Amino acid sequence: MQRRAAECDGEFFYAVRTTGVFCRPSCGARAPRRENVAFYATCAEARAAGFRPCKRCRPGEPSIAEQRAALVASACRLLESAPVPPTLAQLAAAAGLSPSHFHRVFRAVTGITPKSYAQGHRAARVREGLEAGTGTVTDVIYDAGFGSNGRFYATSTDVLGMTPTSFRAGGRDAVIRFAAGECSMGAVVVAATDKGICAILLGDDAEALVQDLQDRFPNAELVGGDAEFEATVARVIGAVEAPGIGLDLPLDVRGTAFQQRVWQALREIPPGATASYADIANRIGSPTAVRAVARACASNAIAVAIPCHRVVRSDGGLSGYRWGIERKRTLLEREAAG
Repeated sequence: MQRRAAECDGEFFYAVRTTGVFCRPSCGARAPRRENVAFYATCAEARAAGFRPCKRCRPGEPSIAEQRAALVASACRLLESAPVPPTLAQLAAAAGLSPSHFHRVFRAVTGITPKSYAQGHRAARVREGLEAGTGTVTDVIYDAGFGSNGRFYATSTDVLGMTPTSFRAGGRDAVIRFAAGECSMGAVVVAATDKGICAILLGDDAEALVQDLQDRFPNAELVGGDAEFEATVARVIGAVEAPGIGLDLPLDVRGTAFQQRVWQALREIPPGATASYADIANRIGSPTAVRAVARACASNAIAVAIPCHRVVRSDGGLSGYRWGIERKRTLLEREAAG
């Protein structure tokens, strides 16, 4: 209450006996004296005790954070459903805000701009269309909402890592360097494009991990790493053995806009700390998307560098991990030990 923590809004309310008013923790009113304050778990309890809601912070109504999250969720639905992405001015008008204010609110809630969100969603539609194999590449691009082939091809390598034709062909003409190694937790396979690391896979069998990599892009050219790449693999193994040191290497991370938001939130969890799926959902401004957050964690193919092992259940228990619960437990224990 003393630091006006907005993240605690809804968790409790405080009432001031001298004014007869109850407030949210984040209320900007002058701080009362401690002996005049009573705490309540709900608005109903505060009302039952004879207090009335503050006209400044309006504790009986959705918080500003909740209002903003709802506003942004509505804008996201517009971006996802419109055949042609609405402009910033159109989105702002629908939200009842000025374009500049809406842009700030959207970025504060999602961590990305409305334009980036729209591009990510359209890119995901392109990926789905190409994987489905129905229609021409041009049809897929236009169906996804891109106004021209040129507009999509200008960003296609960032979105797909290759041209759309190569993506549909299972990665034909794409070059992926890879190498396998061993660590205390078993086998490690590291793969990279010219943009950065695209996979860090953990398992019991190196051959099975390489097969997993091949299955992702069956027609890509997989090239064994040279001495320089072997040094990169050594750095990755070092990070697996001591995950607390981090891994400062360029990553080639591709996914939907939602997955990108989740993965970025994971990278912000400091070594030795954990967060629940609900925590991550709240941090990205999608408090009801707990299951979707779990799916995004499960889709992460870059172990340790994108630390999905730091996500646990709300009760602190270990939940599923793509590379096995015991590896997750070991990584967390190593980070806790410093």
